[in-house]
This record gives sequence, C-alpha cells and structure tokens, in this order.
Amino acid sequence: MTSRAVKIVDGGTLVIPAILRRELGITVGDTVLVEIVDGELRVRPRKMDLKNARRILRQLVPQDVSLVDELIADRRAESARD
Repeated sequence: MTSRAVKIVDGGTLVIPAILRRELGITVGDTVLVEIVDGELRVRPRKMDLKNARRILRQLVPQDVSLVDELIADRRAESARD
C-alpha cells in the first residue's frame, strides 16, 4: 500500500485520497472501521471484516449445515417445551 500525506479539514474530517480508496475497494456510502493500533490510525472497510468472519465460520461449520435451519429448529423445540 502506498503512503500519502493528507490533512485533517474542518470538523476533523480526514479525506482519503481516491487511489487509496480504490486500493481498499471503498466507495461512497461504505462503512469503514477505524482503530488505533500501536499509535497508528488504521482504517479498513467493514466488508473486509465481514468477509473474514464468513471465512472463519466456513472453517468451523460444515458446508452442508445451515445454521439458520438449526436455530429455527432449536426455537421450535423450546416453544414446544413451554
């Protein structure tokens, strides 16, 4: 990733240059996550975290298992017990 010098403008707004937005796949209206790590401000697209979460779930849940179906079955079983 390329480093760029940017300025903070009125209201504390940080303008991310187009070249960096393109590299991260960020478009107008996207949500980004901002954090401070070891004294650095880090910005990443939220969709990157969602993609990583899905990848982790796929490693833990077999491909032929539907967590939605299991949740619905659990709720129905709870309801039947009540």
